[in-house]
Amino acid sequence: MGIFTDVDSYLFHKGTSYEVYKKMGAHIVTENGVKGTNFAVWAPNARSVSVICDSAGWENEHPMQRDGNGIWERFIPGVDSGDAYRYVITGPDGEKHLKSDPYAFRYQLRPDNASIVCPLEGYQWNDADYQSRRDNTTVVDNPMAIYEVHLGSWKKEFRDEDDTDGFLNYRELGDRLAEYVTYMGYTHVELMGICEYPFDLSWGYQVTGYFAPTARYGTPDDFRYLVDRLHRSGIGVILDWVPAHFPKDDFALGRFDGTPLYESADPLRAEFPIWGTYAFDHGKPEVISFLISSAFYWINEFHIDSLRVDAVAAMQYADFSRTEWRPNIHGGHINIESTGFLKQINCDLTQMTDGYLMAEDSSIERGITNDVHIGGLGFTLKWNMGWMYDTLKYLSYDYHERRYHHGELTHIADYAFSENFILVLSHDEVNVGKGSIFGRMIGNDDERFAAMKALYAFQFTFPGKKLLFMGQDVAQKSEWDVTKALEQHLEDDFSHRDVMLTVRRLLSIYRATPTLYRDSKDSRIFEWVNRDFADANIISYIRRNPFNYDGAVLVICNFSPWYHNGYACGVPMGGEYTRLFSTYDNIPGQGGPAELGGCPKMYADNNPCDGRPFRLNYGLRPFEVVIVKLP
Repeated sequence: MGIFTDVDSYLFHKGTSYEVYKKMGAHIVTENGVKGTNFAVWAPNARSVSVICDSAGWENEHPMQRDGNGIWERFIPGVDSGDAYRYVITGPDGEKHLKSDPYAFRYQLRPDNASIVCPLEGYQWNDADYQSRRDNTTVVDNPMAIYEVHLGSWKKEFRDEDDTDGFLNYRELGDRLAEYVTYMGYTHVELMGICEYPFDLSWGYQVTGYFAPTARYGTPDDFRYLVDRLHRSGIGVILDWVPAHFPKDDFALGRFDGTPLYESADPLRAEFPIWGTYAFDHGKPEVISFLISSAFYWINEFHIDSLRVDAVAAMQYADFSRTEWRPNIHGGHINIESTGFLKQINCDLTQMTDGYLMAEDSSIERGITNDVHIGGLGFTLKWNMGWMYDTLKYLSYDYHERRYHHGELTHIADYAFSENFILVLSHDEVNVGKGSIFGRMIGNDDERFAAMKALYAFQFTFPGKKLLFMGQDVAQKSEWDVTKALEQHLEDDFSHRDVMLTVRRLLSIYRATPTLYRDSKDSRIFEWVNRDFADANIISYIRRNPFNYDGAVLVICNFSPWYHNGYACGVPMGGEYTRLFSTYDNIPGQGGPAELGGCPKMYADNNPCDGRPFRLNYGLRPFEVVIVKLP
């Protein structure tokens, strides 16, 4: 019956069918010399399932045939690429449900929600050179500076009176993104809200199509072009992916065959009240096959480099956002089934593809990026939420009050090597109601601009990969609003452009300095020079390799509006030091490298300082951060 074989069925029901998308859903085939489309769907508790298509008349139902394991199939002659379809599912109670295909590769543009027949094949990729250089085993040792972007609000162009969204096509976005991120020097782009979703204000985190790029910006091949274009520019592509929960929209996964199918039948595990969503039941092998094959799909069929897994904490804890919850079999609050799923997908994805996963995780659990065989979850990287919260909180205090909160800034080094971290300043911190990064600084506008530059210099020199959300690198004053475009004109203003050029310079130095990007869990790559100068709002540290000072840099951060004309900093050796960077470099008349004919030289004398045998004197200006190369 159909194209779904006994082997396919066995692997699917075992939870190890990693390319089940090639059999489930709608596939154009030729049967007995007749071209048409084969449909396959999992609905084990349904009384009956039918297909309806626009090309065959929506009112005409085409009954599907069921195998012994709850998989329904039907070949319909003449149904071809571009035809819309739905499933009519009669539940065990006799009630009919009109459903989109969970495995559809394309959907109608919201508010419509029918699935669309779409072939996998046909796009001619041009990123072979980039693909040949991908290696998921060297991620920690290579530079990673991520530009996080929401495509629908990055740029808008309203081209006629009927255009109410102003969305650009994936192809236009790919060309423009490649130009911008290449100019700035980012290594990766992270895309929010690509998997199809019905509600714009969810930003794409209420997914209804786990195998389909959203139709808001074009077709699947248009999206392939975007990835292809970025890869040809040497830019990696990361996709946000949501395997924890899904929305309750009637046409989607919820109660798919008239019963809890993708969600748990246990009411204490079936939902996440905080989001008003269903929770995936990771104890069902068919759900595991669905989710893992989705991950494989984006990496294999769209050449995505990495998936950023949303809401990992929600999957780890059975009591996440729940006042009533079901303990695990040991009486604890760890969700054994969901953590098992995370371990399985991390192991199999990195072993069987060139892709890898990164965790958006706010839990207190350790070992998120440890190998599974030593008790970890196996993620390659983890967002450092603590760094983001603590640093922004410190910078929100009055300058004179910061001395009492200095430990909130410095203690981040105490856990910086517990995971393979990404230092993030993400969309979560600038969305409606939270204000922009600019708005969360204190003082007048000039002080806020200067503080932002100091923040970014700290971020790009502290251990961990880097992520900035769009608009932050030009110091947008307004908070992010998904319905509006970024304020593109800001780069024409001197102060905003100064911030942008500072980020660009930091990206250049970061990518050129191995001691800044070779992150690891070895704490010897970082050492404090002075973490206790709380009264002055100053910290200083050295980034080095684990064995010696070859290629090491000294970083001094002044987070205050005060001058320190004779600031003394302890260093490990005497001789000539080279200032690579200052947050004042782009300001005319402030003695940047270009004005000085190159990077200025400094000399360390034999006077002990900060417990070190030599001393470097530097005239530290308000909000200045400097990067100094050791001899």
